Amino acid sequence: MSEPDPLTQVTPARWHHGYRPRAGVARLRESWIAIAQIVVAASAGYALAHLVLGHDTPLLAATVTISSLGLLRDARPAKVAQTIAGMLTGIAISELALLAMGPGWWQLAIVLTITLIVGRFVSPSPQFPLAAAVQAAIAFILPVGDFAGLRLLDGAIGGATALIVTALLPRNPMRAIARDAHEVWGGLDHAMTRVVQGLRRGDRLRAERGLALARELQAPVTAWSVALESGRAISRVSPFLHTRRLELARLGRIQQAADLATRNLRVLARRAHYAVEDGAPREGLADLVGEVQAAAALVAGCVTDPGAESRAQEALRAIARRLDPAALVPRAQLGDQNVVTSLRPMVVDLLVAAGVDRSEAAHELPRI
Repeated sequence: MSEPDPLTQVTPARWHHGYRPRAGVARLRESWIAIAQIVVAASAGYALAHLVLGHDTPLLAATVTISSLGLLRDARPAKVAQTIAGMLTGIAISELALLAMGPGWWQLAIVLTITLIVGRFVSPSPQFPLAAAVQAAIAFILPVGDFAGLRLLDGAIGGATALIVTALLPRNPMRAIARDAHEVWGGLDHAMTRVVQGLRRGDRLRAERGLALARELQAPVTAWSVALESGRAISRVSPFLHTRRLELARLGRIQQAADLATRNLRVLARRAHYAVEDGAPREGLADLVGEVQAAAALVAGCVTDPGAESRAQEALRAIARRLDPAALVPRAQLGDQNVVTSLRPMVVDLLVAAGVDRSEAAHELPRI
């Protein structure tokens, strides 16, 4: 019997193939506060309903809490409250259906249909009707309690507990904000490196790669914005994060300016890509973009060190005052002048990120 060809032999898959324990540890480190929130809130809701109010099986006091908090990073009180409202809507529909029709399989079908229709009509979020339907099914299948509305009361207890824990045991948003900011500024630096290389070597492919990297920055910029909004929302209701409100406002200003800077980076990369189509190196433009890149790295340091803002401002002001295309690239092609022109709004955005008022930053630019 011939031996199987090793190139075509089937390799048995293992359950741990591709599993990375380090990534799992990172997920746990990121989620441990959320896990603590869920455990504390679900246990407290169950204890209140069972031990204080005497409910025999307050299942919904726990399930509403777990489902409303979840492990997602965005734990804004408004989103938690919206999820709770959806679940209580489903439970209320189940309670009314049990009173009107009694239990049964076809009654469950009617309850789920009504719940999904109402949930989809009331809220644009696709999670709202699903949360309502899940809790409606649980409430409908549970044994009927001692009095009408018992399950709705349990759900309300779970929802109230979740909101209280959100305020008293908040998820610290600062780590997620710092991580998202690091990803944005790191991606911006990487994209600018490719643009500089493309200009210095007259390499169209490297400039094109810089443009592609700049386009990929929108997702991390959006994630940074969501993390900041979540942090601001939690700080408004949590006494433990109240002192972070000024810091969150400063980081919000940096994020908004960075968003605009990444958009202008795409313009810069596109114009650099057009400029190097002739294959000629452009050392002067590469050095200029490299200076802006170095100044952007100083702005990135402002995320964790407010004291770095003065150094970033000084470097950016020195660059801004020279951004006159006619002076920097006299008698150059229009494409080269467009590269310099595209740096002007980007430098203004970086100055704003470093703490300069936008009108003042714009006045640093020479008239053209």
